[in-house]
Amino acid sequence: TSGLVQAIIFEVEDRELIGGSAYGGQRAICCTPDLAKLDACTQGEIIHRPSTTNPGFPYVLTTSFSLDKDMAILPSRSIEITKTGMYNLYFMICDPNLKDVVVEEGKTIWKNPTGYLPGRMAPLMNFYAFMSISFVILGIFWFSQYARFWKEVFPLQNCITLVITLGMFEMALWYFDYAEFNETGVRPTGTTVWAVTFGTVKRTVARLVILIVSMGYGVVRPTLGGLTSKVLMLGGTFFLTSEVLELVENVGAVSDISGKAILFLVLPVALLDAFFILWVFKSLSATLNKLQVA
Repeated sequence: TSGLVQAIIFEVEDRELIGGSAYGGQRAICCTPDLAKLDACTQGEIIHRPSTTNPGFPYVLTTSFSLDKDMAILPSRSIEITKTGMYNLYFMICDPNLKDVVVEEGKTIWKNPTGYLPGRMAPLMNFYAFMSISFVILGIFWFSQYARFWKEVFPLQNCITLVITLGMFEMALWYFDYAEFNETGVRPTGTTVWAVTFGTVKRTVARLVILIVSMGYGVVRPTLGGLTSKVLMLGGTFFLTSEVLELVENVGAVSDISGKAILFLVLPVALLDAFFILWVFKSLSATLNKLQVA
């Protein structure tokens, strides 16, 4: 008249403790009739053995599901994890009578001792704090020299100033993004979007600066001439593809594990980066030849 729906929490290193097989056959997560006959487990439940290095784990949560009802609720539970590691939460339904049961809705909250950031994302907050301070120091030095020699500034140095400014905003926004995520457990969409946008603009401008310098702009030619539209078109395309990739990868993401769909977005960005590199080296070679002839 009733069956069990179980949730099991275990460390990745203990995954071999989940499941078993009878007479050397195929490994099963749920207890099979053959295994039940050997008194190795209880039929209709998850097969698991206690960890010798992590007492209390794997941790199993169980709720009873009556076949004459349409819904069962798993009560809220707080579980303390004392060993550092990567943990998985699986919902398992081993009773064949409950094969059509689905997990309708719910929420799990994972918190580390230092906050809500996932373990592999936590160092990024300190990294961006350090980078923000570094960019501020670089900016102070650069702007002081810029103000000192403002009459002798080249147009390219204005572009460098723009890149440094964008870098300062990007690092600060990423820090605030991770800091708020760590404090509340919810990633701030607005801050993430702005951080992604500033970063994408910075990378685009930096690539364009390198490209036009390799073409000899400000060295052997005062303007780019007919190449201006092509350079701007390449920069605009790179910005759009990079912006889409970064938005999909970061906005609302609370895990550092990328999905398969992102692989298709990485490809155009990688191809445009390769095109930038080839164009830079080709233009640099032509510029050096002009300088040698001169």
